[in-house]
Amino acid sequence: MTLSFLSACSKDNGGNGGAASGAAPSGSSKATEAAKEGEDLSPVTFTYFSEDPNPNWNNMQDDVSKEITKKTGVTLDAEYAIGDPAQKVALMAASGEYPDIIAAKGDIGKLVDAGAVLDLTELIDKYAPNIKKVLGPYMSRAKYTTEDQSIYSIPTWSAVDEVKAVAGGGFELQHRVVKEAGYPTIRTVQDYEKVIKDYLAKHPTDENGNKNIGLSLNADDWHMYISVTNPAAFVTGGSDDGEYFVDQQTNEAIYHFRRPEEKEYFRWLNHMNAEGLLDKESFVQKYDQYKAKVASGRVLGLIDQDWDYNDGQQALKTAGKFDQTYGHYPVTMGEQFKETSFWPTGFMGGYGISISSKAKDPVRIIKFLDYLASDEGQILNNWGVEGKHYVVENGKRVVPKEVQDRINNDNTAFTKESGLGFYWNIMVHYGDGVKDPTGNYYTKNSPEMITEGYSDVEKETLAAYKAKTWKDLFPKEDEFNVKAYGAAWNIQIPGEDEVSILGNKMKDITWKRIPEAILAKPEDFDKIWDAYQNDLIKAGVEKMEKGYTKYVQDRVKLWGADEGK
Repeated sequence: MTLSFLSACSKDNGGNGGAASGAAPSGSSKATEAAKEGEDLSPVTFTYFSEDPNPNWNNMQDDVSKEITKKTGVTLDAEYAIGDPAQKVALMAASGEYPDIIAAKGDIGKLVDAGAVLDLTELIDKYAPNIKKVLGPYMSRAKYTTEDQSIYSIPTWSAVDEVKAVAGGGFELQHRVVKEAGYPTIRTVQDYEKVIKDYLAKHPTDENGNKNIGLSLNADDWHMYISVTNPAAFVTGGSDDGEYFVDQQTNEAIYHFRRPEEKEYFRWLNHMNAEGLLDKESFVQKYDQYKAKVASGRVLGLIDQDWDYNDGQQALKTAGKFDQTYGHYPVTMGEQFKETSFWPTGFMGGYGISISSKAKDPVRIIKFLDYLASDEGQILNNWGVEGKHYVVENGKRVVPKEVQDRINNDNTAFTKESGLGFYWNIMVHYGDGVKDPTGNYYTKNSPEMITEGYSDVEKETLAAYKAKTWKDLFPKEDEFNVKAYGAAWNIQIPGEDEVSILGNKMKDITWKRIPEAILAKPEDFDKIWDAYQNDLIKAGVEKMEKGYTKYVQDRVKLWGADEGK
């Protein structure tokens, strides 16, 4: 489940249930065979750019990639984003020089405006039987906007029919911290703060005399969203809708930082800083420094997603320091709020893979993408090569113990060698809980497989909380209604739209004011917060909210009309 940074980078917070526990439609093998007939398997290299990083990418010298090349003839000359990916896409759009395949996420509008990407509707219809099969009734969710119903990106960041089994977010605490506290209930920020404060009082330094750190945040560039700003919505009952809070009855959107409930979350972070429990370097450290701190074992608590800090945690596992790895807790500002990690979105559409208008062979590319969407391609990405990464016993896929040990304890090296999970965000795919025609799950994220990845220390912590997996601690999908618009963060906004321009202004203001408010003297917090809110008003936040509301409501209409709702 932690094989790939990319697989978790998807922000899909649920599935629509439906067929999740049953087999996928039959005919998968027929579709794959049909696509293979008369295929050109001669060697070809396509250039590829992704906004998401992949630090373990091995230039297709890993096991899975070699198998993909053997099956398709395709090699990717891949570039993964370093620094600000939005800036990279903007420069790409302005230059007129595009790679063959592009994963531009929320910046696809810049490329559409520049004429940089193809409408893939006809290519999918003619050459992609597997993509059509997997997307099925959700094909309408690949359309760009109500006005422009072209398919500029094939949605790959969201999984079809997924019922999530992995709790990778919430608030994290080291296992040794909760053990020493006697495994108390950790439900509110006050509970969370207390265990950190009590542990630091007894253990201010590690065994080498280095200061232990109560809570560290990752605010380096776009990680600010994940570790600093998004949690403000989650702990106050908001779902994962990016920079917005959406009224579930009216589908009206507001910039979520304008909610008074979130002001109190940032006040709590200000309090943590004043108490000496917040890492003083949270807003100046680089991502590598953050991961190095995690790897040192000195950071007691995190507010993050596991894929963001996993490199550091894997270093702890490799060193055998399992009590310094992290568990996940459904922390909110108070008992009146419900943690929303598992609020279901249905299939979200949105972020995906595009083919550039200058691609050398769009038909060959769409066939390559279609292979990845096949049962064979999905199983290869998720499970690896049969006989090497898994075996089939009595019709069931099983991971040998020696392979599972490497996944658990030497994950970074294993992932680089195997390539498992590298293509998760490149391919159309089924999600957790969906079975293939053989009766096996497409992914390894079934409850049985998840526990195989837990250390004895992790299992001890979970047992103390009468749980088998971390998801058991969180509110479940059936406690929420499926959101009619999926998730607001992946609504495609044209690049030159005023909503996008205003959004960048609000981001600049927020990324300046939020750290300022957190690091201020407590008596200055309200003054800074009020100035922040006034800055937003002056910059046009209300106009931005009105414009974004239209996009949310248009998506509801588009999806509902095309699906006969």
